[in-house]
Amino acid sequence: MIRAGKLDRIRWLFLYSNDFINLTAFLSLIQLTLAWEENWAPKPVIVAAFALLLVFFALSTRPLRIATRGGRRPTLLLAVAAVITLAFAAFSMVWLVPVWLGIVSPFLSRRVFWIMAAVVTGLTFVYVAILGGLPFVLITMVLTLIVTGGTLANVRIWRIAQEAYAGQEAKAALAVSEERLRFARDLNDLLGQSLADIAAGAGRAETTLGADPERAAAEMLEVRDLARRSLREVRTAVQNYRALDLGEVLASVRAVLEAADVHCAIDTDDTGDLPAEARTLLAAVVREGATNILKHSTAQRCTITIKNGVLEMSNDGISPDAGEPGGLRGLSQRLSAAGGTLSAGAADGVYLLRAAV
Repeated sequence: MIRAGKLDRIRWLFLYSNDFINLTAFLSLIQLTLAWEENWAPKPVIVAAFALLLVFFALSTRPLRIATRGGRRPTLLLAVAAVITLAFAAFSMVWLVPVWLGIVSPFLSRRVFWIMAAVVTGLTFVYVAILGGLPFVLITMVLTLIVTGGTLANVRIWRIAQEAYAGQEAKAALAVSEERLRFARDLNDLLGQSLADIAAGAGRAETTLGADPERAAAEMLEVRDLARRSLREVRTAVQNYRALDLGEVLASVRAVLEAADVHCAIDTDDTGDLPAEARTLLAAVVREGATNILKHSTAQRCTITIKNGVLEMSNDGISPDAGEPGGLRGLSQRLSAAGGTLSAGAADGVYLLRAAV
């Protein structure tokens, strides 16, 4: 069973609340019932009006669903709903007008919508004043404010939720990018001078090769030794990249997860007894695990425990195909080289990342 994400739950709340708001269109049933009982209109006409009311309600549920999926404006659907609204208004049933304004609002710019809303509601109030006087105008005004205002508020909340979700994804992507840039800078600092020295030594060997082969050979031996030393430095940098402070990483991860609305509980023993290399490896695992939570889950809770050199990091909100993200493979190799182990997997709706050093 696929678990709904946070954005999906907000979307459902938005759509179902608007469906409830759109039920105000059925206030026309009161007038249709009176028309049936007092024979204001032929029975087939009343039955047809009731069918049209059901059609209008069904149509009113579609535009906002299309809008939340980023679809194109359903012009034909909105036009049909407008025709039905005008047909009911012609018989003094204006309850469909605010509903129609609400369903059309996501597809218009703010200025165009407010101009159209002012014109439509103004004409409606004049029409209602002619038909029923001031009390009818006040009722229509209150209903319009509730229905149209409620829909506009929901649309605004939905857009804020989308922006927040996009910001969360951007934050996770930025964390990964910053780490890659940091590693690139360190690697450039590490190799830049070495490669320059290698190039200079090879150039000197090329210059002296014809005149003094022995000196050229000596230069190339230096180049070889420099290349080997650079290779060892690169391997060391890759295997033991950056000495991370475990305490700082835990505090940073908690702050980032809490900011993303993920409750983070941390329980650790005295990690100061662990070797520096072990603390660095565990810090790298915690940081990578937090990045994966932000990128690949809809977690609401995360638990981090470190006991006797064993890290366990678990979270809910896993995707149905949760496996081992690619970023953990490099960490697994680093831990194996240091005599440790790393495992990751999902069970019973919980993703567990476990590292032992």
